[in-house]
Amino acid sequence: MEGFSMKFNERIFFHPDSGKIVGLVADALSEDRAFNDITSLITIPNDQIGKGLFRFKSSGILCGIDIAKLTFKRCSTEIDFNSLYFDGDSVDEGGVVAEIHGPLRSILSAERVALNFMQRLSGIATLTQRYVEEAALEGDSQVVDTRKTTPGLRELERYAVRCGGAKNHRDTLSDGILIKDNHIMAAATRNISITDLINLVQKERPHTLKIEIEVDTPEQASEAVLAGADVILLDNMSTQMMIVIITDSHDGIIFEASGGINLSTIRSIAGSGVHIISVGALTHSAPALDISLDIVPV
Repeated sequence: MEGFSMKFNERIFFHPDSGKIVGLVADALSEDRAFNDITSLITIPNDQIGKGLFRFKSSGILCGIDIAKLTFKRCSTEIDFNSLYFDGDSVDEGGVVAEIHGPLRSILSAERVALNFMQRLSGIATLTQRYVEEAALEGDSQVVDTRKTTPGLRELERYAVRCGGAKNHRDTLSDGILIKDNHIMAAATRNISITDLINLVQKERPHTLKIEIEVDTPEQASEAVLAGADVILLDNMSTQMMIVIITDSHDGIIFEASGGINLSTIRSIAGSGVHIISVGALTHSAPALDISLDIVPV
C-alpha cells in the first residue's frame, strides 16, 4: 500500500492492515464529499498546480504523516507528498513536517481529511508523551492505554499511543482475561466468591493467558492474590492504599493502577511501586494538535 514504508524504530513499529486503512481513508473522503468540493471546482482551474507546507502550530509528537499522504494520493496520484519528519519524531512549534506539490484542486479537496487524521493522532501521541515523562519522574511504571478509543479508529489511536512512548493494553476482549467489577458483581449474585471465580477461570482459560482482576479494596486484593491471580488492577485507590497492598503482597504479582489518573497524579502513582499505569485519557481526552496546511507560491 502507498505510504507505509517509513523507518519505524522497534518502539512504534506498525503493521497496518492495508485494506482497513485504505477503507478508513476512503470512507472519510466520502463523508466529506471530497470529490464534489463545489468551492474548489468553481474557483480553481483543473490544471492549476499548487504547493503547500504542513506546519506545526505548537510543539508536539508527529503521528499520521503517511495516512495524510495516502489521503492525498487517493484524491490524485499526481500529488507529490514529501515527508520531512517521521511518526514518533518531536517537532518544534513552527516546524514544517511535509511538503506537498500537485493539482491544487485535489490538494484542497483532501486537506481537511488529511489534517483530521494527523491532528487527532499527533494529539494522542503528544499527550501520551507527557504522561510517560511525568511517570518517569518517580519509579519505572509502564504507561499503557485502554480500550476507550474512537469506534473504528482503535488501530490508529493505539499506534499513536506507541508513537508517544507508551504501550498498549489488551486490544480486544479476546486478547486477555480481565475480571472487572461487573463480572464480580454478576458472580456474587450467584453466591460465587472472588476465589471461586478465579478458580473457575484458571480451569477454563487458555494456558497462554494471564488472569487479571480489578479490585477496589485491600480485602479484595488480598483474596485475589491468595487465589492465584497474576495481575491485580487497583481501581481508583489512593497512593497510600496502593503502597500498603503492594508492600504486603509476595513477589511475582503484577500490579496495575487505573481509574481517574491524570497528569497531576500520575507521578505519585508511579512512586507507589505499581508496574503498570493504564490511562484512558490518552485516547478519549487527547486534544487535537494544531497543524496547518499553508499554500505557498510555486
